[in-house]
Amino acid sequence: QPRERLWRSDFEIPLRYGVRQPYAENGGPGGFANAARNIGPVLEIAHDMEEMCPEAYFINYSNPMMRICDAVHRYSKIKVIGLCHQIYFGYYMVGYLLSDYLKIDVPAFDFVNARIGRAFNQASDLIVQQTTPKIEIQAAGLNHFTWMLGVHDKKTGEDLNPLIVEQWKKCDRNFEPQTQRMLKIFGLMPIAGDGHLCEYLPWLSDPITKPWEKYHIHSKNWDEAEQRRDEGNDKIGRMAAGELPVDELRRADSEGALEVIENISRGGNHYHLAANLPNQGYISNLPDEAIVEVPAVFSGAGAQGVGVGPLPKPIAELLRREITGVQLAVDAAVHGDRQAALQYLLLDPVVNDIEVAQQILDDYLVTYRSYLPAFWPD
Repeated sequence: QPRERLWRSDFEIPLRYGVRQPYAENGGPGGFANAARNIGPVLEIAHDMEEMCPEAYFINYSNPMMRICDAVHRYSKIKVIGLCHQIYFGYYMVGYLLSDYLKIDVPAFDFVNARIGRAFNQASDLIVQQTTPKIEIQAAGLNHFTWMLGVHDKKTGEDLNPLIVEQWKKCDRNFEPQTQRMLKIFGLMPIAGDGHLCEYLPWLSDPITKPWEKYHIHSKNWDEAEQRRDEGNDKIGRMAAGELPVDELRRADSEGALEVIENISRGGNHYHLAANLPNQGYISNLPDEAIVEVPAVFSGAGAQGVGVGPLPKPIAELLRREITGVQLAVDAAVHGDRQAALQYLLLDPVVNDIEVAQQILDDYLVTYRSYLPAFWPD
């Protein structure tokens, strides 16, 4: 099937059995399907690396980030670094909240409906471009499930968190409403935005109360996503054919790969806001070797996470549950273990019925059979 069709099936299969999953790329049943399809090819690459370049790093961008990095870390000898730009959604939120203090121009857009379209991307990018030179965010947790531990004015060093808390109380109730509630209840601000929080929290998928309506959680705008993909592929093809200049690629953001390569290979020293690495005590109350997202330093010594100490107990418990699910899902995908896959689905916060979990799993395995050889041995 075309890749776009596969993504839609990640949403449609749970919905067929009464499970509403507003977003399905990383967590939930759809996250399992996405991981199961990708882990096999990724491990083939890692195992080739074991023979050809055993000291190299596998730099991963693909989602589901935690699951793919966990698979490389636990099922190969290759070192892995996962890179994601989602921390900049935190810069967007802080820039919006502190626009007066930071003297940032905020374009007008509809909070409720713009999140699924190009208009939101353009508006949020403009805010981020103005915000990043002025503040620095320190965050830690899991990919797309990170929490802001600190935010400071780069010029004065002032701790801006108290001001942010006050501004949340005054802002539009439609501005990231689930993030607002989480900050109030748990005491820290999640920075990935409501569109990713819904993948990991048990109170965003109830088919009776329909919380996705209350919190304005939308699925992807499939037509627009497909249009952007086609536009990108066309541009790449025209560049390759010499019909368009490649100069703009020199200005493109590497999302960290350039910094990793330059500083590890040349013995430099680069501080990176967020990297996904095996936990080596970086978050002291999460399991060792689990894939966590923390600030990191890339240097001739490799990739070293920055220790942030323990997270608040309730937040750490939410993250531990996800870690357990991630590792079960990876084990199931690697070994074609249907029992482990079912156990994962029953631990996932989106699913609350054994028979439904079994039906979703059976449907996924049949729908994606050609992509899941581990589950269908000859």
